[in-house]
Amino acid sequence: MVRVLTDTTASIPEELVEELGIELVPYYVHKGLETLRDSMDIDPDEFARYLETTDRLPTTSNPSPGDYLKGLKRLAEKTKEIVALTMTSKGSGGYQSCRAAVEMLREQLPDIRVEVIDTLQVAMAQGWAAIEAARAALSGKGLKEVVERAREVAHKATMIQTADTLRYLYMGGRIGRAQHLVGSLLNIKPIIGMEDGVIVALGTARSLSKAYRKIVDLMAQKVGEGARIKLALTHVAALDRLEELRERVLRRFECVEVLVSPLAPALAVHSGPGTVGVHFFPTP
Repeated sequence: MVRVLTDTTASIPEELVEELGIELVPYYVHKGLETLRDSMDIDPDEFARYLETTDRLPTTSNPSPGDYLKGLKRLAEKTKEIVALTMTSKGSGGYQSCRAAVEMLREQLPDIRVEVIDTLQVAMAQGWAAIEAARAALSGKGLKEVVERAREVAHKATMIQTADTLRYLYMGGRIGRAQHLVGSLLNIKPIIGMEDGVIVALGTARSLSKAYRKIVDLMAQKVGEGARIKLALTHVAALDRLEELRERVLRRFECVEVLVSPLAPALAVHSGPGTVGVHFFPTP
């Protein structure tokens, strides 16, 4: 049976990782002198509380070729065919590390076939591609069909999220000081998405309710009013805020599956506590 590998930034709910047998390779969070494995050594809620108090953001780094090689070898004990999905190569070196690991694996275990997919996505937009690939594998699909399913979902998936404040984008060097000050005064909620593998600004709102309304409108522009979708909601210590967004989405679309998961800490560093987002793709 084909097996699936991806990285922790996919933010896949733990129960699905176990149920589908997905192999996770951790990103790293560097906090002071500590180097922590994303989503493995870090509790998302505790990390969010730390972010609220720190005046110096942790840094992050992608897995090394050796990290990917370990994950590939673990799967090679169970199968001869692997599909590896990485977050966008335009925002991280994970894809290149994974490709290097595959070359190393080929020298050591030449009978193992590995297909590497640059999803050009992140968070649960990437996660959906891994989930649907793993489901295809479990249903008995071959390597070619599993790869096709992964690519299809990665291509169709969309991420839209809003942060509670511009502070973390500012601290991470994403915006200039003047915009930071204006955002703080006006309580602006930035809305961001991803296009062609790159984070883009989709607008701003003056309140969370207005941000949620805008997110749902953007969803309708993407897939059409009332479309059948699979939906994942992610958050950074903001589970209580998801209900309004969930209800707005459910009123406008036919959601055939709804998942909820914390955003991986390696991503939460850049958006901060209070972040909520939708990750979805149309389905027949």
